[in-house]
Amino acid sequence: MPIATTNPATGQVLKTYDAMSDEQIDAAIERADLAYRQLRDTTIAQRARWLTAAADLLDAERDETARLMTTEMGKTYAAAKAEVTKCATACRFYADKAPEMLADEPADAAAVKATRAYVRYQPIGPVLAVMPWNFPLWQVMRFAAPALMAGNTGLLKHASNVPQTALYLEDVFRRAGFPEGAFTTLLVGSDAVERVLTDPRVRAATLTGSEPAGRSIAAIAGREIKKTVLELGGSDPFVVMPSADLDRAAEVATTARCQNNGQSCIAAKRFIVHTDVFDAFAEKFAARMSALRVGDPMDENTDVGPLASERGRDEVHDQVTDAVDQGATVLCGGEKPAGDGWFYPPTVVTDLRPEMRMWSEEVFGPVAGLYRVASYDEAIEVANGTSFGLGSNAWTTDPAEQERFAVDLDAGNVFVNGMTTSYPELPFGGVKNSGYGRELSALGMREFCNTKTVWIGAGEAGAGAGAHAE
Repeated sequence: MPIATTNPATGQVLKTYDAMSDEQIDAAIERADLAYRQLRDTTIAQRARWLTAAADLLDAERDETARLMTTEMGKTYAAAKAEVTKCATACRFYADKAPEMLADEPADAAAVKATRAYVRYQPIGPVLAVMPWNFPLWQVMRFAAPALMAGNTGLLKHASNVPQTALYLEDVFRRAGFPEGAFTTLLVGSDAVERVLTDPRVRAATLTGSEPAGRSIAAIAGREIKKTVLELGGSDPFVVMPSADLDRAAEVATTARCQNNGQSCIAAKRFIVHTDVFDAFAEKFAARMSALRVGDPMDENTDVGPLASERGRDEVHDQVTDAVDQGATVLCGGEKPAGDGWFYPPTVVTDLRPEMRMWSEEVFGPVAGLYRVASYDEAIEVANGTSFGLGSNAWTTDPAEQERFAVDLDAGNVFVNGMTTSYPELPFGGVKNSGYGRELSALGMREFCNTKTVWIGAGEAGAGAGAHAE
C-alpha cells in the first residue's frame, strides 16, 4: 500500500511519500534511544509542562488539524474537531494525574521484614506504536500521552493512508518542547515493522488494528521477549430488553453504529433485541438510520461521510450481499451508490443466521445486524457468541438485569444505558480475540513501566529477607 493521502470523498491522490530507508529507520531508533536516556532523567513536572504545551497547540490548531484528518480518511469535519479536542483533554489529564499515577506505592514493610518497602514505576525505553487510520489522532494520543509522561519515547508506524496526520503528531510534540527524537513518525510499510521491533533498543510495542496484525506483532514480540499491548477488532453487542426506553435506545443505537462513518472497533454492530420489543425497536431504528444524511464530510449537515478506502467499501458491501443472498432482509440501505468517493448508506439487516458472514465477522462500515432473542439467557448467548470481546452495550431499566449484564457480558467494556466510548479516566481494552492489556487510566500508563519492587533492610548483621530467596 503506498504511503499517500487519498481523499476518500473524491478518490483523488493528494500527496505521496517515499518510504524511509533502512538507514533512516536505524537513525530514528537511535534518536529515540538517546531521547529516552534524556527524558527518563527529567522530572515529572517538566514532562507535564511539555504535555500541556502539546495540548495548547492542539487546541489552537484544532480546525486546521481536523480538516487534515477529514481529507485523509473521510470522517465528518465535526467529528474530527471533537477528536482533536479529546486529544488535548487527554494530554491535560495525564499532565495533571501523572504525579499520583507514578508515585511510589508503600508496602507493608514489617510484613516483608524490611525497614522500608515500596513499588516504583519507571520507564522502559522506546516503544513502537502501530496505529490505524480510523481515529488517526486519538488512537495515537491515548498511547503517546501516558508513555511520554512516564518517561518513555515513541516510534509511530501509522497507517499508510494518514501520513500527514502522523507527521503532524511528531511536529506537535517537538514544538511542545519534548527532546528531539522523543516521538518520531516512521514513514514505512508494514514490512518494516519486524525490523523495528527486533532492534534491541526498542523495548515494547502497542498495536491497534486487525486480528492478523495483532497476531503478527505478538509473535515477533514473543520471540524477542518484549511487552505488547493489543487492541484488536470488535463485534460489539447492543442488547435491548423489554424495560428499555426504546426511543432513547434507538437514538443512541444510530450514533453507536454510524460514529466515524461506522468505522470504529467499539461501534455497536450486533443489535440483540428481545422479541417483546423487537418490532417496535426495529421500526424506530431503521427510520433513524434512513434519515441520516450521507455526503461531503466537510459539510456541516452531513451525518455520514465516505468510508476510508474503496477496498473497505467493497468489503462491507460484499458482507451485506452475502447475507441477502442467503435470505437476510434489508430494512434500509444495502445498495452501493454510483459516483465518486467511497460512500455507503446506513444499512439495517435482519433475519441473520450463523452461516452468513455478518453473523461472525466484524462489519467496518455503517451496517447494523438485528438479532431477535426470546430471553435474557439467549441474549447473553448471542452477545458472547463471537471470538471478539471489546465493548458491549445493554439497555434495561431493571436494576437486577443491569447487574447481571455487568457480570455476564464477556467484554473489556460494559456500558449500560449508554454508548460505549473511551475516557482517559477509565481503562480501555478487550478480551478474547479483541486483544489484551489496557490503554488509558493509570493502568495504561503503567503498561509500559517497569513495576519495580524496592526492599530496604536495616543493614545490620543477620538482617535480611530470610533463608529462602523465592
